[in-house]
Amino acid sequence: MSNWHLLDEDAIHRILRALDGLEYGSVQIVVHDSKITQIERTEKHRLPLKSQSVRDDAHKTRK
Repeated sequence: MSNWHLLDEDAIHRILRALDGLEYGSVQIVVHDSKITQIERTEKHRLPLKSQSVRDDAHKTRK
């Protein structure tokens, strides 16, 4: 049975806040006894790849 309409406004607000500004990652909602008990946000930061010549130079200096 669907109880999504029983979510309180605070839970909805917290979920939306967890999603706000999230570019890469996930939001996990933990439910216990049909109630939201926890909201987890995992954010990943993508770093730009270095160019091949920069990697080659770094490799040469380590030898």
